[in-house]
Amino acid sequence: MADYPRNDLLVETEWLAEHLTDPNVRVIEMAQEGGDFEAGHIPGSALSPTWQIKGSEKTRLVAPPDEAKEWFESVGIGDDTLVVGYDRFHSRDASRLWWVLNYYGHTSVRVLNGGWTKWAAEGRDVETGPSGVEGGGVTFTPQPPDHAIESDVDKLKAVIGSDDAVIWDVRTEDEYTGANSRGNARVGHVPGAVFLEWVNLVAGDDTFKSAAEIEEIARGLGITPEKQVHVY
Repeated sequence: MADYPRNDLLVETEWLAEHLTDPNVRVIEMAQEGGDFEAGHIPGSALSPTWQIKGSEKTRLVAPPDEAKEWFESVGIGDDTLVVGYDRFHSRDASRLWWVLNYYGHTSVRVLNGGWTKWAAEGRDVETGPSGVEGGGVTFTPQPPDHAIESDVDKLKAVIGSDDAVIWDVRTEDEYTGANSRGNARVGHVPGAVFLEWVNLVAGDDTFKSAAEIEEIARGLGITPEKQVHVY
């Protein structure tokens, strides 16, 4: 593994291959329903459509506590479970899973570095068909939401123009410039926001770039350790 300041946030494919059958490990593939999961997935994985962690209304940013509890228990995630998330899209949705679990106080969660891309490229074991994971037997207890790790409109408005904060727009360039509305009523970006699409933090094999590369990218955006960063 690269020398990241927080290596504990990731696991490598080699580690996961050695721990797939550990009773306290639950592997979750974050994907869209009707995707490629049944054609092949990491053995023992449970499928979690991305909308599930956003809530049944599919417009929420985070599923409310009762829905989060019900869903996580249904895919075998309990209070003592080590969750390993992966996806097929540069770890975007696996990172969302990581964030939502941390939001509800479940910090025993890792992102598979390289996701499905690296796992498949290495020729590791693959399982086909629907997930065999059955819920029950575990209890997931959502803790009070950790609002310190989230931004919102009021927080964002308060730091516009501040020298102590950086607002980072990680969407596509067309969204940043306003060329693509993606169905939103308004286009463009937050005043003063710097731009770099999130995929630039990921290497060609879908692993995260090295700590040195990411630090260089961040500094190029004006992101330094003493700055408060708001990402959208």
